[in-house]
Amino acid sequence: MILTPGDRAVLIRGHTSFLIVARAGKRFPLIIDTFDDEYVQGIMPDDIIAVSAPEGGMVRPALYLLDLVRLYDQPLLVLPKEHPGSRRLRYLVSAGPEIHLSCGIVRGTHPEQHLLCSGEDLSGGVLSGRDGVIFVENLSGVRSWDYLPNEPLDTEQQL
Repeated sequence: MILTPGDRAVLIRGHTSFLIVARAGKRFPLIIDTFDDEYVQGIMPDDIIAVSAPEGGMVRPALYLLDLVRLYDQPLLVLPKEHPGSRRLRYLVSAGPEIHLSCGIVRGTHPEQHLLCSGEDLSGGVLSGRDGVIFVENLSGVRSWDYLPNEPLDTEQQL
């Protein structure tokens, strides 16, 4: 699947989970904080920022997370492998030129940004960005996809 969203995000729904995917749209340093270290990863305009909801849920919080990273350079926090909070993470984010989706990893514990926890229905997919285009491969569990409107979120409208 080849998507040309411009600045819009794309909602990809599986049978039980979903992804929101967008181009970074600008160059910025992504800070990744772990328990005992900090990494800086350069993000380029065509890189992908993806938010995964492995168990489904509401789309709005996933959009908030996407915008915090994409528009406001929010650092990412990575939990230690055995952290009890991992199982409570409903939305996960990854950013980079190529992202591989997997249901076989522990949520929120991978500082490597090429890997993102997904639901089983979207596992095995690969997202990549190049020349203003988002490429989606190996997502056999996709039920539907839509471009999301490019409008300010509720909190910005209220300010």
